[in-house]
Amino acid sequence: MLDTRFVRENTEIVKEALKSRNSDINIDEFLVLDKKRRELLVEVEQLKSVRNKVSEEIGKLKKEGKDAEEKVLSMRKLSQKIKDIDAEVKTVEDKLHDFMLGIPNIPHSSVPTGVDENDNKVVRTWGEPPKFEFDPHAHWDIGTGLDVLDFARGAKIAESRFTLLKGLGAKLERALINFMLDLHTKEHGYTEVFPPILVSTDSMMGTGQLPKFGAELYKCADDDLYLIPTAEVPVTNIYREEILKEEDLPIKFTAYTPCFRREAGAAGKETRGIIRQHQFNKVEMVKFTKPEESYSELEKLTSDAEEILQKLGLHYRAIELCTGDLGFSAAKTYDLEVWMPSYEGYKEISSCSNFEDFQARRANIRFKTENKKVRLIHTLNGSGLAIGRTLAAILENYQQKNGSVTIPEVLRPYMGGIERIE
Repeated sequence: MLDTRFVRENTEIVKEALKSRNSDINIDEFLVLDKKRRELLVEVEQLKSVRNKVSEEIGKLKKEGKDAEEKVLSMRKLSQKIKDIDAEVKTVEDKLHDFMLGIPNIPHSSVPTGVDENDNKVVRTWGEPPKFEFDPHAHWDIGTGLDVLDFARGAKIAESRFTLLKGLGAKLERALINFMLDLHTKEHGYTEVFPPILVSTDSMMGTGQLPKFGAELYKCADDDLYLIPTAEVPVTNIYREEILKEEDLPIKFTAYTPCFRREAGAAGKETRGIIRQHQFNKVEMVKFTKPEESYSELEKLTSDAEEILQKLGLHYRAIELCTGDLGFSAAKTYDLEVWMPSYEGYKEISSCSNFEDFQARRANIRFKTENKKVRLIHTLNGSGLAIGRTLAAILENYQQKNGSVTIPEVLRPYMGGIERIE
């Protein structure tokens, strides 16, 4: 959430930022509500001042033994008027708060201006696409042929876009999770956490999933709880309504969780295989940093995700998202896209973002400086990585002519020494 005072004092900057995001939010509505709120607050303070004077006059009259009934009646009317205005202030403040919840973050000045994904900027690439002496197959055909992915039974158990992993497919999924967690905790300095995968409305509000993306979430019918779309939600909310110590920053968490998304708009080839599932596993990285360090920490966060792809030997590119393609809460984002032979192109496998104080203001996460000043913290997160998409990339990029799949060397210790799925 943006700072109300910032929006009030920098209206044109906010309007331009929203325009660059292709947002249709009308900031003039905010200005009307904000002005109304401030006018009501002035009016109610004036009435309270008058009421205090009347109260003093009543006390003086009673002390002198004089009739104070008229003044008492006047004070009752003032009190009722104040009560009515307080109620109106509450209504306006609620509307203002709801409006502010719907405003996306302001893009950082370094973010390229653009309309959509076509205007994103490739900042670097690593490796080369594999060269095959045969026509490569899609991961869904490879996985089915090796009997490690079962789409029919996954759909029977649940519905379409739920997949059953079997045998070495399930083992490879687990190997990827453990490999990523080990790398982040042993080499990158993250602390592992395993959070709840059901979270409250307040938690969803804190990270910006609600109210905007409610239709994409799975909600428990009888409880005020949601299945998480990403570990970003519970991990960021670890410190909701808390004040941290400056000397403890940055705080770095990593978490493996199942994730759940309705993905209502997905269609076509996107729905085949395990690229876009309703349930999927992901290893997440979350950072809490001082504002002046958040952008250097974003570069480190992105590098931590990239190292996984490099160790797996998967060709990828890093993309800097333009203003029109930024996520709702992000001030700056890098996407990592892995090469997928079946698409003859790249698919997103990680998204690394700096939210600055946008989430911290919503979730009230602060830190106390050495001089005892309390400031909003900056939050960052990134996928490190999406497990299903990584598994799909391995099946496609390491496939062999005879239908088998070679296991990347770095994963073999996690696979009990197995070198090939066949």
